[in-house]
Amino acid sequence: MRLVILDDYDLASEWAAKYIRNRIIQFRPSADKYFTLGLPTGSTPLGCYRKLIEYHKSGDLSFKYVKTFNMDEYVGLPRDHPESYHSYMWNNFFKHIDIEPQNTHILDGNAADLQAECETFEQIITAAGGIELFVGGIGPDGHIAFNEPGSSLVSRTRVKTLAKDTIVANARFFGNDLSKVPTMTLTVGVGTVMDAREVMILITGAHKAFALYKAIEEGVNHMWTVSAFQQHPRTIFVCDEDATLELRVKTVKYFKGLMHVHNQLVDPMHSMKHYKD
Repeated sequence: MRLVILDDYDLASEWAAKYIRNRIIQFRPSADKYFTLGLPTGSTPLGCYRKLIEYHKSGDLSFKYVKTFNMDEYVGLPRDHPESYHSYMWNNFFKHIDIEPQNTHILDGNAADLQAECETFEQIITAAGGIELFVGGIGPDGHIAFNEPGSSLVSRTRVKTLAKDTIVANARFFGNDLSKVPTMTLTVGVGTVMDAREVMILITGAHKAFALYKAIEEGVNHMWTVSAFQQHPRTIFVCDEDATLELRVKTVKYFKGLMHVHNQLVDPMHSMKHYKD
């Protein structure tokens, strides 16, 4: 497990984007070898997405041979609703890059058979060869995707009822009107994300500090589902200083002492310009 600590949100977002960029380019994706990427929504990854768009526009990164799989979607919210995760992904990322629409996979919260939709999503991931890198964020209560406290740590993609805390936290996206916030979602399971060959979790802000403490310094606990990734062979937690406020000083010093090693993962930055025939 790696814990990468940057000074602030912008630097953490940039480090994460550099890492994704290098992983895609070094994979050498092609028409018969797609890079498979799991993606989150929410406020945390926005800075990372902005940097990835910047890399694409500079000609250094292409998503032509990338397949994406999103973590979750609200149940019953129209696809074109401004707060649907379809809208979020297209407005904040997909429409700014060269990804083919058929290579973007987002759960359909309006499917006639929600259980069948979840099972199909798992089958599509398997057919794509599994996920190479799953990027995630967490809630203040340590949930990853919509795997709320108490979720099974071997869960698969399924229908999930949201916890009250999550509904309250999401109310800011719905004019602070709790009655407008969806109460159910479709979400990948903890086990679905654990199956990825690598997981990178973005955690920023003082309000996520206790969750990071639970994820790093305490044991695996289904009440803090992000803690499951202690047991993944390739997990990278990327955070800012504010998110470390609940960690022990020696923990922070230990991981900061490894930054010269971690920075070798993003420096030098690779460019697709160097690989063009």
